[in-house]
Amino acid sequence: MALLGERTGRSRDHRPVTPAAPPRRTPGKLPGLALAATGVAVAWGVHHLVPGVPMLTVAVVLGIAAAHVPGAAHAFVRGSGKAGLTFAGKRLMRVGVVLLGLKLSLDDVLGLGWASVGMVLCVVAVTFLGTWWLGRRMGLRGDQPLLIATGYSICGASAIGAVSEVSESDERDTATSVALVTLCGTLAIAVLPLLQGPLGLSDAEFGRWVGASVHDVGQVVATAQTAGAGALGDAVLVKLMRVALLAPLVAAVALSVRARRQGRGSAEGVAGASGPTDADGTAGTRRPPLVPLFVVGFLAMVALRTTGWLPGGAIDAAGTVQELLLAAALFGLGSAVDLPSLTRTGGRVAALGLVSWGVIAGISYVGVVLTY
Repeated sequence: MALLGERTGRSRDHRPVTPAAPPRRTPGKLPGLALAATGVAVAWGVHHLVPGVPMLTVAVVLGIAAAHVPGAAHAFVRGSGKAGLTFAGKRLMRVGVVLLGLKLSLDDVLGLGWASVGMVLCVVAVTFLGTWWLGRRMGLRGDQPLLIATGYSICGASAIGAVSEVSESDERDTATSVALVTLCGTLAIAVLPLLQGPLGLSDAEFGRWVGASVHDVGQVVATAQTAGAGALGDAVLVKLMRVALLAPLVAAVALSVRARRQGRGSAEGVAGASGPTDADGTAGTRRPPLVPLFVVGFLAMVALRTTGWLPGGAIDAAGTVQELLLAAALFGLGSAVDLPSLTRTGGRVAALGLVSWGVIAGISYVGVVLTY
């Protein structure tokens, strides 16, 4: 009888045997990466139809739109496409930041003079510290004060993505900060050219002011080109001086995170906490590197560009790849924006952004007038 029961698929107590369900396969990265690539293609097309609109700005907007289209699109972005979009927002961002170093040559920076270098250092320091302090005082959640301060003072969404990697910031904080800095940078394209005449700035002064105060490189180009090729050249050089400060800022954030984890591990040890420990004795925490690998790569690209060994064609090709990678990364970050949750703190976030924008524009204006 037992054999009969086994042959008929029943157990000895005559209950049917339920076959084990096959393991559910989680969607891979390919669907989300395909959507990001589609977004980049659309952003590229919009930029070439309307050259005054930077491709990176369009990519962020498209990412936000994709996440809020009702129906199947929304479900895809939040479901099967999420892994690939997150990969784009983090990993592709790192590669794009590395290639960004090829835009910067130390010879070009020093050619602007030490007064301009000092001006940029002052602008970045005051904007970063002031925005971070004010954001903390306003009670913004999580790492939003740090990320917004980074985006406004250094290089917009690219800097936010780099710092969020080492600070391990919440994805929503990163997405909100990217959306804010992209909005203000886009407004600068329309507003700043209207102020050149009333402020009495020459074309060269206007270019340096734009380079010192506008966020993303693409937004700087779109804004400064309204005053001619000379203004555009100065704007890009000043902007790239700010980009160069991304490496020490990311290293400083990594050191801060490392120290905070060590302090937390020491406190747990004093309190008698039990559990697995790392080689240095901290309680199960993974210490971030002193200088993240992608920052080392960024500095290596700066050094390579400074040698003059790379032909112009290679630099142009790398610049195109860098822009495409950053566009895909920003599409991924934009898709993580949750507008309903953003509206709950939107007033304070917007207020911080406007104040920070006013601070960097004002300090940059004074600095350019005094040093040029």
